[in-house]
Amino acid sequence: MPKHTDKAMLAKGIKFLAISLPLLFLSPYLLTITFLNKGHNWYYIGFTLGILVGAGAIFFIYKALRTFIKAMFG
Repeated sequence: MPKHTDKAMLAKGIKFLAISLPLLFLSPYLLTITFLNKGHNWYYIGFTLGILVGAGAIFFIYKALRTFIKAMFG
């Protein structure tokens, strides 16, 4: 008997991708703005925030792919 895709888990994976999409665009934007303002007092905070947002995007993409695999192959 063939297994079917778990649609609820697949929807959860799509939600993870929806979270990661804005983070993928936000991280390079934050880093670019930070590098353009190196003399500013908030340089290290902006740089750290940009790196953390990028790491968050990578994490959510990883979670989405892992959830997709679980949904399809159970």
